[in-house]
Formats: sequence, structure tokens, C-alpha cells
Amino acid sequence: MSSNEINVIGSGLAGSEAAWQIAERGKKVNLYDMKPRKFSPAHKSENLCELVCSNSFKAERVDSAAGLLKEELRKMNSLVVKCADKCKVPAGGALAVDREKFSCMVTEKIKNHKNIKFISEEISKLPKGITVIATGPLTSDALSEEIGKICGERLSFFDAAAPIVLSESIDMEHAFFASRYGKGDGKDYLNCPLTEEEYTEFYKSLTHAERAPLHDVDLFNPKVYEGCMPVEVMAQRGFDTLRYGPMKPVGLRDSKAPEKKLFAVVQLRKENIEGTMYNMVGFQTNLKFSEQRRVFGIIPALRNADFIRYGVMHRNTFINSPKLLNADYSMRENTNIFFAGQITGVEGYMESVSSGLIAGINAVLRCMEKDGWIFPKFTMIGALANHVANSESEDFQPMGANFGILPPLEELIKDKKMRYNGFAKRSLMYFEDKFSK
Repeated sequence: MSSNEINVIGSGLAGSEAAWQIAERGKKVNLYDMKPRKFSPAHKSENLCELVCSNSFKAERVDSAAGLLKEELRKMNSLVVKCADKCKVPAGGALAVDREKFSCMVTEKIKNHKNIKFISEEISKLPKGITVIATGPLTSDALSEEIGKICGERLSFFDAAAPIVLSESIDMEHAFFASRYGKGDGKDYLNCPLTEEEYTEFYKSLTHAERAPLHDVDLFNPKVYEGCMPVEVMAQRGFDTLRYGPMKPVGLRDSKAPEKKLFAVVQLRKENIEGTMYNMVGFQTNLKFSEQRRVFGIIPALRNADFIRYGVMHRNTFINSPKLLNADYSMRENTNIFFAGQITGVEGYMESVSSGLIAGINAVLRCMEKDGWIFPKFTMIGALANHVANSESEDFQPMGANFGILPPLEELIKDKKMRYNGFAKRSLMYFEDKFSK
């Protein structure tokens, strides 16, 4: 392999971003992925950057942690964010995408780049040279074994995806369009209300429904990441848990009965621009498919729903990054090997993109025998990298973007909204000063 070539293993969000950043800096990339020759249990599409769980990249506003991270990535010319912006579907204050168009656009950009060679091959042994491992939380068994050899310790938890229903099968007499607190154009979400009696029936059925078996050693003691908690597990915490979580009715008013106080609401969000499919927001699940149809059919608007994809649950794997990685996502004991994506312990789509961006940039610097580039801790990109590399927690767990991982502002600001604006301003000033000249 030429000294100007860099390997990237995995063509998901992190791998695609890493490959793009490397290629745009003039280096050749060998991008490996076992698709379409072989698929993981959760993947179906031959395209790159397939979104397995939600189609939402979370909040857009820069005074939110998720929004600030996306804006930082825009400043860094992120391919993934650029494609997401061009494929968005209405989602209130969030950035959600038509997942098929998004995946197709990233695939077209990557495979047509003159510096990227896509290789459909399952990797079981790491190739020689500088390599970015971005195989995600569903790394194949063969490569997991190889990673285990170089890392010594692997951790795992379970992740879940929500069902998708055909829009024409939704009973619109029992549903209404509205975004919480009137955000967006008023039709970003389709809301399915339940009365107290209906919710009680739903809750009892959900908590007693039969789950699908998990064929894994952690079957009886799975670590479930809070952000992807199966709805049936969440419900077992108490009768009102869902009503304060994914089924909360606050900020919503039924246009058909504006005077009526809502007890509980299931929100559906568009899966594609045409609006022919909707996913059940926050309804990740591991129920058996027959149970999903029965239990979710208790929701009045979904009594005759056609489920075009049922919810699924699968094992995620991530390494003990604080013991293994630097803040540029390179290994401490072998700086020619980088990790990126959820396998590092960042949680979330854009968080994975940010790790791929950093790993890609620093792989190029390593190739040029230059010092690595560490983003400041007061940026969301840098704070996530710092968490991955320097977390002092004895029980290292995945972390998504949040303002709690940023260092405090010099000036104490009690008002939360003003404080979050201060975090965003401080970070974006860095990107303006560093990259606008």
C-alpha cells in the first residue's frame, strides 16, 4: 500500500465522513465494507450511511447541544450534514431526513470521488498502514475478535429501533397534525391521542406483552442505552413513565377538539418526503412482531395500521475508549490505528459523524508525519472526543452531545437559555476565527 493511502473500515456515518475528509485532503482512501456481500442483522440496504434506527438527527437550533454539534460540523464541511440538509423532511425543530434519498446521496458522493476506492469485503484482519476502524456497533464477529485482540476488552449493550407504518393505513379520524408548541409548519408530526381508559389498556398490554428472544450471552442482563430504551422496558418503570416520556401530551392541542385536555399521545414522524411512511417516535421495541401488531393496535389511530417495518433490537459493541484512545481517536499504543463512530462510545448519528471527521483529519496528519489536531473542549466536537479519551467513570457508557460535558463559561449565567446561547457563541467564534480566513 502506498504511503499516501489510508484504510477506512466501515461505510456508515463515521466511516463515510472519515473517508470524505481524507479524500478531500488529497489522500487516497481504501474504503472497506462487507455490504452488499454480507449484511448485519439490522442492515438491509446496499447503500452507504444506512440509518437503522430513527431518521432524525435531533434539534436544529444552535442553543441546543445537538444543534450546536451540527453547526460545528457544517463549519467543517461535513459531507454527511451537507447531504442531510438536502434530504430533510418536516420535523418541527429537528433535522430529519428521507433516509433512502439521504443514503443514496452519500453513496453517490463517496463512490464518485476520485480519491476513494470502495471495496466490498468483510475484514477479519486489519490491513497494513494507517487505518480508521468505523465498523459501528454491529461489527462482524470476525472483526470483533480481531479488535478484541488489540483492545483487550470489549463492552456491549443493546439498541432498539422503532416500527414504521404505512401512512394510508392510519385512521385519520383519531389523529391530528401538530408540532409541539407550534414549531415547524404545523404538520411535521401526526399525533395519535389516547384517553385515560385507552392508555390504561395500552399500558397493561404493553407491560405484559411477549418479547423476542435475544441470542446473546447478555440475554438476561442486557445493558440498554437510555436514549434507545425499548418502550416496554420504559413502561415497566411505572404507569406514568411513558406519559412523561415519548407519550407526553404537553405542548399539543387537538385541532378537532381544542378544548379537550389530552391524556397521552403517540407521535408519528415522516419517514420520507412524500409522507407515505411514518415512524413511531420513541417507540423502539423488542416485542415479538405479532405482539407489536396487537399492542400498538390498541392505539385508536393505529387499529388497522400496516406495519412495513417492525421494531427490532440488536447488540451494540463499543470499546473501553478512555483506556485505549487519544482525543484524536487514535490508539495510545498504536497511533496508526484510529477508531470512529459508536464503537468508540459516542452515542448518536451526528456524534458518530464528528468522530469520523476528527479521525479522518488526523489520519491525514499522521500520514504526513505531522502533529495531531485536537479540538478545544469548549466545542461540542472537542468535548465528545475528550469524554471518549478521558472519562474518569468506572462504568464507561455511551455519551451523546449535551451541554454538561462543556467547560463552564467565564461569566456565571443563571438563565438556562442565555447560558446555552453563551456556549454556542463561544464555540462558533472559534470556528469563525479558525476557518473563515
